[in-house]
Amino acid sequence: MTLTLISPAFAENEPIPRKYTRDGENLSPPLKWTGAPDKTRSFALTVEDPDAPSGAFHHCTIFNIPADHDRLPESVDTGPADWMRYAFNDFGNAAYDGPQPPPGHGPHHYHFRLAALDVPNLTIPAKAGAEEVWREARKHTIEETELVGIYEA
Repeated sequence: MTLTLISPAFAENEPIPRKYTRDGENLSPPLKWTGAPDKTRSFALTVEDPDAPSGAFHHCTIFNIPADHDRLPESVDTGPADWMRYAFNDFGNAAYDGPQPPPGHGPHHYHFRLAALDVPNLTIPAKAGAEEVWREARKHTIEETELVGIYEA
């Protein structure tokens, strides 16, 4: 079985609803996955905008998601989720910050990438950035999948 990531809020290569953007309520969208490899010990998720004017922009990275999880509920970052950690995104927040492309810049593609890892936890410094954490997660990746959503201001 192949690792697959979906969202009940938007389909692959379809628009991300405004409520999941910084122009709206800035809620993290609900995500679900299936097909985790048998040797999965944890998951990591990153959200990245490769269309940003200054290069790839990291909106969120979550790690140490337990292997027995198969979803993240809407607005997971506002609840008491002591079973996972956030890296600092490129806005400087240890949270989800949704799409917010510059006005008139055209549609941006937001890549939600989920990695199944072979370790139960990543040992990461408290002030680590999203890109640094994702690089470390990739060293332990068994399988990876992605879901792409589109948003235009």
